[in-house]
Amino acid sequence: MGAELRAQPDAPSSCGRTRLWPELPLPLGGAPRQEKPAMQEPLLGAEGPDYDTFPEKPPPSPRETTRVGALQNKRVFLATFAAVLGNFSFGYALVYTSPVIPALEHSLDPNLSLTKTQASWFGSVFTLGAAAGGLSAMVLNDLLGRKLSIMFSAVPSAAGYALMAGAHGLWMLLLGRTLTGFAGGLTAACIPVYVSEIAPAGVRGALGATPQLMAVFGSLSLYALGLLLPWRWLAVAGEGPVLVMILLLSFMPNSPRFLLSRGRDSEALQALAWLRGADADIRWEFEQIQDNVRRQSSHLSWAEARDPHMYRPIVIALLMRFLQQLTGITPILVYLQSIFDSTAVLLPPEDDAAIVGAVRLLSVLIAALTMDLAGRKALLFVSAASMFAANLTLGLYVHFGPKPLTPNSTMGLESVPLGGTEQPLAMPTSYLTLVPLLATMLFIMGYAMGWGPITWLLMSEILPLRARGVASGLCVLVSWLTAFALTKSFLLVVNAFGLQAPFFFFAAVCSVNLAFTGCCVPETKGRSLEQIESFFRSGRRSFLR
Repeated sequence: MGAELRAQPDAPSSCGRTRLWPELPLPLGGAPRQEKPAMQEPLLGAEGPDYDTFPEKPPPSPRETTRVGALQNKRVFLATFAAVLGNFSFGYALVYTSPVIPALEHSLDPNLSLTKTQASWFGSVFTLGAAAGGLSAMVLNDLLGRKLSIMFSAVPSAAGYALMAGAHGLWMLLLGRTLTGFAGGLTAACIPVYVSEIAPAGVRGALGATPQLMAVFGSLSLYALGLLLPWRWLAVAGEGPVLVMILLLSFMPNSPRFLLSRGRDSEALQALAWLRGADADIRWEFEQIQDNVRRQSSHLSWAEARDPHMYRPIVIALLMRFLQQLTGITPILVYLQSIFDSTAVLLPPEDDAAIVGAVRLLSVLIAALTMDLAGRKALLFVSAASMFAANLTLGLYVHFGPKPLTPNSTMGLESVPLGGTEQPLAMPTSYLTLVPLLATMLFIMGYAMGWGPITWLLMSEILPLRARGVASGLCVLVSWLTAFALTKSFLLVVNAFGLQAPFFFFAAVCSVNLAFTGCCVPETKGRSLEQIESFFRSGRRSFLR
């Protein structure tokens, strides 16, 4: 890169320490401007005096400078795209069972024909693999680094798709599904952290939504290809994004924060300069990252973990991932086509699933564009309210609405009538039968605009640097263990109590999400990771107001 490191005395407020910063050309016009950045409101919007996380006067408008540099230099977006291809593969693998389970139910091969119990395992074992992947991320995230951990996920992913493509028995299907789940859990923990650590504060919200965006695009691609390809070729097609991800990531830099935490200062400086572009003044940003890493260079002890500034953001992230899964997103996506098979719907179930996938993609795009404008909390409120209305509507429709004249397929979720309730038969052209599709679209739209992408983003934003690798893996572990419990029990609950029961439960959880957002979730829009961490360290009483 050609940048030269030198030691310079710090400002008086830093007690005479020295910092490494790059010998970079000054902006046009001579010496840098010594303007103090505008005060920020408290993260939770509580009343009280404004705070300034970094009282030192930095060089020219750091957030504005880094944002302009990122927009002028597209390499930060290229690095993000290379990483989130792992999320594309994750989204593709997650919903792989949606068209495949009905196909295997009708398979003429006795070794591949699935019973209801086998179908529930085929649908849910992915989440067990994802939980194991999240557990491994607790070690790999800090041992190999964010980038290499993402690249490592390609090995189980490619092996899993190969097993499913050439499956000759149930064990190959289950093992392949578990391996793709392991890869998905690993990338789910590593990619949001990598993206948040390379992104400038001004565009971190938009870039932070890209993991969810690509996961949704992967799911939509699976739904679309499911209309054209047999199930074996769907697994073959899943290999493509994995190979492209490996190729692109080979040329991308590692996270500057991770490199600094390993004492590789010159590599960190080169990585940051590459990401921001040759014309960007990165001295202020590099200095703040360096200070933050130095303060947290030692390993986290148990005594420190009990400090509120450590455990509060971790608890918030864990609860958000737990509540995210309890909204019902994973079982609904895994059994989406089967759910439509079991309800009176106007369109063919496979077409309904593809439409829902397209709506999900559009909703995440909207969230990505508005996250840095509307803020995280506003979108979380809208998201939870939408999911509550959608789940309640689906539950009421299933309980009181019409039922199909004949089952859409032999893979209906319910094997017995719904509690003996006499329901009117639906005419094939009745507009009332659009309700399941419209309600599911509302649910997916609400999830994709808030509790889907923002939960991932906030996890990577609020977790303290010293615990970020371990804590992000723990969040993924909790998330996917919850998803496994829901996915495995979904069919059992439906057969015992009817399809309306899980939807009423999901609606109740969404009401809890509304309260949790209001009292516990901080607003992180426009703040650097160092400012967010400093907020938790300040121990403000307004934190849980």
